[in-house]
Amino acid sequence: MTCRAFISLFLASLLAGGLLAGCATVPETGRSQLLLVSPAEETQLGFQEFEKLKKSVPISKDPAANAQLQRVGQRIAAVAPLRNARWEFVLFDKPDVPNAFCLPGGKVGVYSGILPMTRDDAGLATVIGHEVAHAVARHGAERMSEGMLIQLGGQILEQATTGRSEASRAALQQAYGIGSALGVALPHSRGQELEADRIGLLYMARAGYPPREALAFWKRFAEYKNKNGGGKQIEFLSTHPLDDQRIRQIEGLIPQAEMEYHQP
Repeated sequence: MTCRAFISLFLASLLAGGLLAGCATVPETGRSQLLLVSPAEETQLGFQEFEKLKKSVPISKDPAANAQLQRVGQRIAAVAPLRNARWEFVLFDKPDVPNAFCLPGGKVGVYSGILPMTRDDAGLATVIGHEVAHAVARHGAERMSEGMLIQLGGQILEQATTGRSEASRAALQQAYGIGSALGVALPHSRGQELEADRIGLLYMARAGYPPREALAFWKRFAEYKNKNGGGKQIEFLSTHPLDDQRIRQIEGLIPQAEMEYHQP
């Protein structure tokens, strides 16, 4: 058996065992996922990290922007089934950071650098819906679980190759590291992003925001990245899908989201 075939078989066996041990289902999509971290542990980590961020990152004092974040955030929170959430929406004053996040437990942070792309309530709802979807789908716990399993696999591989030469063991460990990243971690991360786009689109529609505005936002965001040197991606090395891919997916999901938007 070649080194590559050995690593592939080892990874497949490891992941299969992990999936049997901690299988759950993502709301809305029905996808099976690996979860080895409890909701309580995940939420506690989210609360701790958010408190650290509030102490270390400047918080915006812009009254209009803060009011918009609270307004939009509460509407998304009202339709997002995040159990035991203690919702909190904070606008961080980082004009050079076009990003946002939602930590487990409903802690949402938006960096002011993304506001020029969101432009209005619907654009901001796109971003918050996407980030809240990550939390509802427990993507953070899923990534932690995969990391735990991959780390365990490295330890098992170390033990299983005790009789080999140091050069052979080092080669196998290197191949395992590359294989687990390219074959498991990065593809799953890209899949999570597309899943959050899909779920977030439904949330913004249910909250009363026109779904087509999500398409407009992602096109603006792609244009921003192209202008600022972030548009060129090598897909298999990236944590995020290509902009064209996510825009095509959203275009295909608009009819379903429009039905949600127009429901009384």
